[in-house]
Amino acid sequence: MDLQRLFLFLIFSLSVFLLWDGWQRTQHSVTPVTVETGSVPTSAQTPKVSSVPATMTENRDASVAAVQQKSSAGQKITVKTNWLIAELSTAGGDLRRLKFLQQFDAKDRNKPFVLLQEQEAHTYIAQTGLLGSGLPTHNADYTTTSNEYQLAEGQEVLEVRLQAAETNVAKVNKVYTFHRSSYLIDVAYEIENGGNAPLSSSAYFQFVRDKTPPEGGSKFVPTYTGPAIYTEQGKFQKVDFSDIDKGKVKFPQNANDGWIGMLQHYFVAAWLPGDKTQREFYIKPLENGLYSAGVILPISAIAPGQKAKINVPLYAGPAQTSLDKIAPGLGLTVDYGWLTILSTPLFWVLSLLQGWVQNWGIAIILLTVLIKLVFFPLSAASYRSMAKMRVVAPKLEKIKQQYGEDRERLHKAMMELYKTEKINPLGGCLPMLIQIPVFIALYWAILSSVELRYAPFFGWINDLSAADPYYILPLIMGASMIIQSKLSPAPPDPMQAKVMQIMPVVFSIVFFFFPAGLVLYSITNNGLSIAQQWYITRRLEAGTKGVAA
Repeated sequence: MDLQRLFLFLIFSLSVFLLWDGWQRTQHSVTPVTVETGSVPTSAQTPKVSSVPATMTENRDASVAAVQQKSSAGQKITVKTNWLIAELSTAGGDLRRLKFLQQFDAKDRNKPFVLLQEQEAHTYIAQTGLLGSGLPTHNADYTTTSNEYQLAEGQEVLEVRLQAAETNVAKVNKVYTFHRSSYLIDVAYEIENGGNAPLSSSAYFQFVRDKTPPEGGSKFVPTYTGPAIYTEQGKFQKVDFSDIDKGKVKFPQNANDGWIGMLQHYFVAAWLPGDKTQREFYIKPLENGLYSAGVILPISAIAPGQKAKINVPLYAGPAQTSLDKIAPGLGLTVDYGWLTILSTPLFWVLSLLQGWVQNWGIAIILLTVLIKLVFFPLSAASYRSMAKMRVVAPKLEKIKQQYGEDRERLHKAMMELYKTEKINPLGGCLPMLIQIPVFIALYWAILSSVELRYAPFFGWINDLSAADPYYILPLIMGASMIIQSKLSPAPPDPMQAKVMQIMPVVFSIVFFFFPAGLVLYSITNNGLSIAQQWYITRRLEAGTKGVAA
């Protein structure tokens, strides 16, 4: 087997790695753990978007059956902080729109990014409610003292109180607490038992969403959109919308820890109940192409005349590895795929470099240099092998002419030549194969890290997470591949030679759709490889001429 066939094998192996990686990312992140539970009772429908989940209390069936459909859209309540603009509704007290002032729209950098929203073509909202006779679900009407709230200068928290209609059963307030410079929102219920008997109830916190992927995504490089759940028992699991439709949803439904959320590229929304509290998770399809994912929490029995409060934080914001500080496993929403073990330290080093140079593009270049230094011994061995192959290329051509179509004798003669010249035909490719996982790991680190979203490099590159709009970087990368091919030994087979000529074109076209940051890494890596290969080749050729002289 000559070097060019090995190089083709390398290309094939890279393709297999990429295909395998893509397939892996369409599957669940971990092997699902099934916990046997009772069947979830059917529930009544809301006016448009959701169904009331099953409750853990004994009277849940009666509570669910008592929910009436409503058509009122409710009044809009606007809440502004230095990071968020939220829109609540008096109908159910739902959080129906959430705009991030520190993040930009995928298509227009001059507009803030909107995560939660309710439109004709797209629905993604956060709902909550209580289950129990006479208690307000997300169908209930609320009132408030104002329709506009704003976090004042110097104010750290902003509280928005919604009052449900008082009944002879209970007095209920729904309280949203917003924090300065934070994507955490506390959602609480204050319940006062107004009856003559202990009050038993449960609270549910859910997301309702369609399967529409976020705008600005690439069909060529798809990312995950859908529910996710984390428990200590089942660890981090993604639940595809297709599995929900097929009834193949498997996850720990009862637990005393963990959270549930909705993921999309760069962003996550998750309900984060406190640990050591019994909870029931659910994920199910609804009408009109919608899905719900939520958690039910029991509320201890409230004695007559007494009060109780239940609070569940809602995180809605960028997905970052640092989110583990907020809740265990929440940092896993930065989906690096099956090479997380490599992607995580690579991005940590990249972030460290960016902190020094204050430019993600330069940080990528410096990281590439560091990676090249780590793999320097392997690369040097590879390029020495290629340089030796280049030196003996004339001898290989003579052997080919001597044995013609006798493949067996040709192969034997080539092996003898390799042995005489102390050349390992695998030496040029195996070191490169070892580096492929690093390439894929860095690829997902760049693609999945919100920190690189709209991160500029220089000139026309104002977003390293997106493809080069003018395809200049992919063309430069293609040119670097051509230069590399010139430094490599010429293929003896004309067909192989043609394949090697078109490979730079093929790779350039493929990289048209890759993030500019990854193409920048490839260009830098190729440039360093060219310099190293040129130096080793020239040194070896000079040594060979000296010996011949």
